[in-house]
Amino acid sequence: MHQERRGVLNALEVISENRCFGGVQAVYSHHSDSCSADMTFAVYLPPQADEGPVPVLWYLSGLTCTHENAMTKGGFQEHAAQHGLALIFPDTSPRGEGVADDQAYDLGQGAGFYLNATRDPWRPNYRMYDYVVSELRATISENFPVTDKHGITGHSMGGHGALTIALRNPDLFCSVSAFAPIANPTQSDWGRKQLSAYLGDDESTWVCYDATILLEEYGWKGDILVDQGSKDQFLDLLKPESLASAMAKRRQPGLVRMQSGYDHSYYFVATFASDHIEWHSERLWRNDN
Repeated sequence: MHQERRGVLNALEVISENRCFGGVQAVYSHHSDSCSADMTFAVYLPPQADEGPVPVLWYLSGLTCTHENAMTKGGFQEHAAQHGLALIFPDTSPRGEGVADDQAYDLGQGAGFYLNATRDPWRPNYRMYDYVVSELRATISENFPVTDKHGITGHSMGGHGALTIALRNPDLFCSVSAFAPIANPTQSDWGRKQLSAYLGDDESTWVCYDATILLEEYGWKGDILVDQGSKDQFLDLLKPESLASAMAKRRQPGLVRMQSGYDHSYYFVATFASDHIEWHSERLWRNDN
């Protein structure tokens, strides 16, 4: 890592740093004003970053995950190195003493749902939407050799986050894809529980966190790639058919691919990681977006 880059990183705590496919896989922590907590995130810089700024692909993880799951299980780094993309792996929620939690795996720490909570006890810390869209993005731009061309993807709850964040911020993201996203959370038990807990019972406040509703209303400026396993044990909760229907009604360019025999695991994600990296690379390196 160049000496001048390490000087900039003095503002962040370096947790680990490892050589990986000619680049560097590192983990950092910092205090988040958005979440009022210390947050951990991972960054992969491909070898091309030693020569100049590179585009960025964000990967948002799913329920119970941290920054580490996709970093160690997704197999994204080799493909990112080939295509010259930086990878950002945020955590899925604020954590630590004093941060609200729940005994259920699908609420509280590890289940931030990439929204801004407005209901106590979640409101003080659970502002993952602002964290990803504004605070962490600014931290990445200020500390790492990246361009302003950003794509976003994610798995399950993270696929929900990727789609909703991109659809609401087309000026900030050039490309969007998802692996088995929670596609219609206002109509799913993976969504209604969390949205009511974090936002309250007024369902009109939920719609800005539902990819199917956002797509129907606003569309997307480019095309969309979604992969879904046909043997996914959570298929009824994910509702990919709702998103596919919205795309058809909107005549939205894109693909919802039902992958035969695949489940919800990281074996599924790793299998199609190369497709998504290549797909984002084609859109992030071109000059017309």
